[in-house]
Amino acid sequence: MSVSPEESPPGAARGGRPRDPALDDAIITATRRRLVLDGYTAMSLSEIATDAGVSRPTIYRRWASKLELTIDALDWGFRRQQASYPAEPFDRMPAREAFTEAVRRVDPCYFNPDAMVLMGNFMGETLRTPELLAHVKEHAVEPRVRLVEHVLGALQERGEVRPDLDRHTVATLCFGAYYAAFLRGEHGQGDLAARVTAALWPALTT
Repeated sequence: MSVSPEESPPGAARGGRPRDPALDDAIITATRRRLVLDGYTAMSLSEIATDAGVSRPTIYRRWASKLELTIDALDWGFRRQQASYPAEPFDRMPAREAFTEAVRRVDPCYFNPDAMVLMGNFMGETLRTPELLAHVKEHAVEPRVRLVEHVLGALQERGEVRPDLDRHTVATLCFGAYYAAFLRGEHGQGDLAARVTAALWPALTT
């Protein structure tokens, strides 16, 4: 498992060598592309190196294994998704708008349009490399689903949704809507978050 950004100083490679951020970005970008095209098992460090315009030793000086590199590539996307969120706090939004925005953020493809392909691959790797799905669950799935629960809890405190709501189930339904839309060939067609809110809001408030 990779070391967190807080534990590893920026610009430092394994062994304390200075790192070139441009090379890091090229390798991470190539890794994310290969994950989509090849899947984790078939993805090779040689092809990543070729795509990034570096040598395999350059990769190994930075990451000890394909799994470690993949985890860092996923974390790169998680950080950028967080940075892409609108700045307005939820507590300043009208109730329905706040819920819709929370549902919108639970979309796996909010930042990365290929996220559904990646999720399918990681689910298929459960028996061979369970660390991948576990990492995605901990750092991407659970924080986004818990956000919906948190927003609903705040709206309950404000008296704007029903006090007896099963927040966990509502959040799970919202998350599952994106997978259903993808499998029905409807993902990306219109504002799914707004449609989910339109369908659920009457039950949430009465």
